[in-house]
Amino acid sequence: MKVTVLADNTVVTGIPKGLRGEWGFAAGIDDVLFDTGQSTAVLDNARLLGIGTDFDDIVLSHAHYDHTKGLEAFLDPHENPTVYCHPDIWSDRFIREPADGRILDEPIHIGFPYSRAEVETGAEIVEHRDPVEVSDSVFALGEIPRPHADTTVHLREEDGELVEDSVPDDQSVAVKTIDGTALVLGCCHAGLRNTIEHAETVTDQEVRYVIGGTHLVARDADEIHELADWLDGKLEVFAGTHCTGFQAEKIFSERLPDAFCSVGVGSSIELPPKS
Repeated sequence: MKVTVLADNTVVTGIPKGLRGEWGFAAGIDDVLFDTGQSTAVLDNARLLGIGTDFDDIVLSHAHYDHTKGLEAFLDPHENPTVYCHPDIWSDRFIREPADGRILDEPIHIGFPYSRAEVETGAEIVEHRDPVEVSDSVFALGEIPRPHADTTVHLREEDGELVEDSVPDDQSVAVKTIDGTALVLGCCHAGLRNTIEHAETVTDQEVRYVIGGTHLVARDADEIHELADWLDGKLEVFAGTHCTGFQAEKIFSERLPDAFCSVGVGSSIELPPKS
């Protein structure tokens, strides 16, 4: 089986012509679509890459628009795909302090851009906090316990007020293979170590492959080195994308050279067969 990156900040190949990058993430995991980017780029890239666009199952990692706005392109009242998401995905999210250092006069909405009614016009919705097997050996992990560091980011609306957002709806996808678990991440706001440990509990296998956004862009070098210490010798593949950050990519390329893999739109990561 393989994981194909359909949305990411970078495009890694000029062939086929016309592939588009954007801030966000999405991946095709065989016949499951994980996240949808922020535009029609995911649909267009999937067509160009020849992997098909009729996904029966769509898993959303969390509410932020750069992972969910592209969903509209996959809503179809005739095909009626199933969308898996945490029940908190509908809560409004905002940003007041962008990464460029500005402080905005008014917070900008960055949450899920569709109402439940709009999604239901073209999909069946399955809300879940617990892990769900969405396809054979492919699990949407649900709400992730957080005994280790996580990433609070921006703001959410709660009881009419804006509070710090721990992104409780953050989830990832775990695939059981004959050589351990492959973990595909959207942004990993729940924390990489927390998510790996939860995936191992759900699949009863060690995680051997990590692909996607790790949000290590929010961590300092010492924290990233500490995580690299923990991962040393554990992984076959580390393919951090999207919000991993240049510093973390550099550290992991040096600390885990045999596992590190640079990927982006157009990359296909071959995995062992599903178990």
